[in-house]
Amino acid sequence: MDSVYSYIKDRVPTPFFSLLQQAGELAEGRHVRVYVVGGFVRDLLLGIPNLDLDMVVEGDGIRFAKALAQRYQARVTTHDRFGTATITLADGQTLDVATARTESYDSPAALPTVRRSSIKEDLRRRDFTINTLAIRLNADNPGELVDLHGGLRDLQNKTIRVLHGLSFIDDPTRVFRAIRLEQRLGFQLDKDTAVLMTEAVKMELLHRLSPSRLSVELHHVLSEREPVKTLARLAGYNVLQFIHPRLKWSPELARLMKVVEKAVEWHAGVSLGPLASPWVVYGMALLDALPQPAIQETLARLTFPRRQTQSLLRTSRENTHLLLTLDRTVKPSETFRALCNFPEETLMFLMAKTRSKRTKQKIVDMLTAYRRMKPILNGTDLKTMGFKPGPLYNRILERLLDARLDGTVETETDERRLVQQLAKQG
Repeated sequence: MDSVYSYIKDRVPTPFFSLLQQAGELAEGRHVRVYVVGGFVRDLLLGIPNLDLDMVVEGDGIRFAKALAQRYQARVTTHDRFGTATITLADGQTLDVATARTESYDSPAALPTVRRSSIKEDLRRRDFTINTLAIRLNADNPGELVDLHGGLRDLQNKTIRVLHGLSFIDDPTRVFRAIRLEQRLGFQLDKDTAVLMTEAVKMELLHRLSPSRLSVELHHVLSEREPVKTLARLAGYNVLQFIHPRLKWSPELARLMKVVEKAVEWHAGVSLGPLASPWVVYGMALLDALPQPAIQETLARLTFPRRQTQSLLRTSRENTHLLLTLDRTVKPSETFRALCNFPEETLMFLMAKTRSKRTKQKIVDMLTAYRRMKPILNGTDLKTMGFKPGPLYNRILERLLDARLDGTVETETDERRLVQQLAKQG
């Protein structure tokens, strides 16, 4: 497979292909070589849609990125230390442009020292052979496939293979990435790679990762389309201990995770649409395997976004009490009041955790019906009825909503009658 140019043209949107052409023409004019690399190339050859674009320039990548962005009136963010830039196009799509470079590590898990180099050296520093494939974009020979490390062979053989024996020592996050790719693509670890990874885990090199790097990798795992398989495989390599020493994969955790997976699929399949942060629901299930002090310790160390961290912590503290409360609720309004101040991710976790069909149905009703209900009357209507704005408004509107949820009012006339009754009661 010497050229994949027509292959690209047939498999990406026309504007995207035009962007690649423009990059190739610009490279010719500036007398540099530019390549598209990494996951885009891998997935292109596997027939998997992926418009996450990474370019490597043999030359000044930042200057090239600025020139390409100028053609599209796009925004550029530069990272001078690593010789990289991110271009943000008008439609919000981003592409990363990097100077071809080589990296050296002063110690295991440390950030690398970077120096400018060639595409050959740049590809040599990558994690797995299937990610070393590159496609040249220059207009004189567009679509030339560069395969210096047997990446195409390993793609065809469905194999995850590191490039050298120190790969996991240089960057222990590759342990997470190896398993994620293996499970996502349905590949297998090369035997030598599996041995090297096992040794890296035994050496406890993942303890040297900063909390932020560990958090990023865990977030990636939880964001996979099928994270349960990935977590189970990580557990098989004793990796979960680096999240917390007491975190163990058990039949009960596996069961809960599978139920969460089905709940997330259900959410996407009904009119609710996809969850904003499904990874948080998986995170809640994973943390549920730990005692409360260990959960607090873990979340204090990880660097997840503040809102999601608060959701994880609050749900871990209150989920047992919430499920007991829901078991006792009778009226729809009672269910609504019990759940209305919790994010959707918490509701999804509760739906997965409970074994009570009755409680599960209450949560389904909350998600699909109760949250969408509103009184017919609003604050403006109350004002025209002679009520002064203030705390009373909220109390009346809450009572109106409860009545609508419970079916004791149906029409605007019913609501006005209830308002008058509430006014008499003070």
